[in-house]
Amino acid sequence: MTTLQAALCGSSDHPAVPRTPDEIAADAAACVLAGANLLHLHAYDDDGNESLAAEHVGRVLRAVRAACPGTLVNVTTFAEIEPDPERRFALVSEWSELPDLVAANQGEDGIDALSEMLARRGVGIEACLLSLDDAHRFVRSTGIAGFARVVVEPLLDDPDAAVALDAEIEGVLATAGVTLEQLHHGVGAASWRVVERAARRGHGIRVGLEDLSTLPDGSRATMNAELVRAAVAMTAVP
Repeated sequence: MTTLQAALCGSSDHPAVPRTPDEIAADAAACVLAGANLLHLHAYDDDGNESLAAEHVGRVLRAVRAACPGTLVNVTTFAEIEPDPERRFALVSEWSELPDLVAANQGEDGIDALSEMLARRGVGIEACLLSLDDAHRFVRSTGIAGFARVVVEPLLDDPDAAVALDAEIEGVLATAGVTLEQLHHGVGAASWRVVERAARRGHGIRVGLEDLSTLPDGSRATMNAELVRAAVAMTAVP
């Protein structure tokens, strides 16, 4: 079964992005009903700011798990939420409600220590590769076998450039003999081109309002579940 990850929220300013635990849980349930089998979440504090604090991460995890029993949940560890590596490590180490997985951007300061700490606690680690440098760094690492999957993220606005980078990163992984499951996504106008390429090649894909706000035909999406349904339709095409 193809992995279809729904990235529900984040820094997007789309009006349909859910932010409270109840909103995120309801949105997650709609995405699972539409065909998503993995969820990627950001937590927010009471003022609507993204947060890595245990209180806020735990609250959203409990709400989503109640609404989507059995669906794996991934939580961000994005450095832009807390840029100081020591402060980020301290915040995440306080998590008592643990996600199934975290997204670990390989180019970020402190990500190795953070990933090792979470792995010791039984959390799966997605190795997120945003650049060729990230890919080369990853294949040189000694802990590749400990990751749950690789997430290839060519975050370029130009569709041709994004697809080219997607292929280059995939090539680095293939040359190094990395056999981990791959999940691919882009951003904005490039997203659907990246997703379409990945689906054709049998890889997992990610869609959601964190990454894009338009459907494949260019019309504006009204909700995350609409993007998931479009991705399901894309993966069903031979």
